[in-house]
Amino acid sequence: MSLEERVAIITGATGGLGSRATHTLAGLGVNLALLDRETDRLAALAASLDLPGSRILTRTINLLDPVATASAAEGVAAKFGRADILLHLVGGWTGGKTLLEAAADEVTFMLNQHVWTSFNVIQAFVPLLVKNGWGRIVMISSPFASRPVARGGPYAIGKSGQEALFLALSQELKGTGVTANLLQAKTIDAKREKVSAPSAENSSWTTPEELTASILYLLSDEAATINGAKIPLYGSS
Repeated sequence: MSLEERVAIITGATGGLGSRATHTLAGLGVNLALLDRETDRLAALAASLDLPGSRILTRTINLLDPVATASAAEGVAAKFGRADILLHLVGGWTGGKTLLEAAADEVTFMLNQHVWTSFNVIQAFVPLLVKNGWGRIVMISSPFASRPVARGGPYAIGKSGQEALFLALSQELKGTGVTANLLQAKTIDAKREKVSAPSAENSSWTTPEELTASILYLLSDEAATINGAKIPLYGSS
């Protein structure tokens, strides 16, 4: 499998998973458009890649702003002339309260973080992939989207909305050469605690490396028939 010269958009690029995926794709010769809200962290990530300017574009952005998100897509098209890969890796969690205790703002925050960022990203960037005639879209979800736990209502509401949005997209992409798939993780183990300090609690966590390996498969030509899948990466725990 060769991804050399492909163009990837990565949202949430400076996060634990985003950073790992960014470094991996950079090493495979992929051109990168990196989007994040944190200017300093984004600059540090770009510097750590040591790529020529022709291969990288960075944009500090609030993905809740549809105009700014559309402008970022225009910037990708202007710089690279195409887009092949969209990794929407923006995350976020709030919880610990029952639905009787939770504030409406907490539900709004989760809907913004998971549904509205996804909606804006899809509307801005997916037309570039469809125009290209080949594309791979991957988002990260959670088993709690369909099996909520107590005191996790706002998060489950946000994630279930994101899944519905994304699975509808996968059906609309049939016949375009573009696929859209979800990877499900309970907790992203950015510190690799399940490796350094294994326990019953972290046995079902998923490392950025494990998620990135699955992303690479979904980006391959061999995965072209996989579309609209929700792939669990949290073991049996």
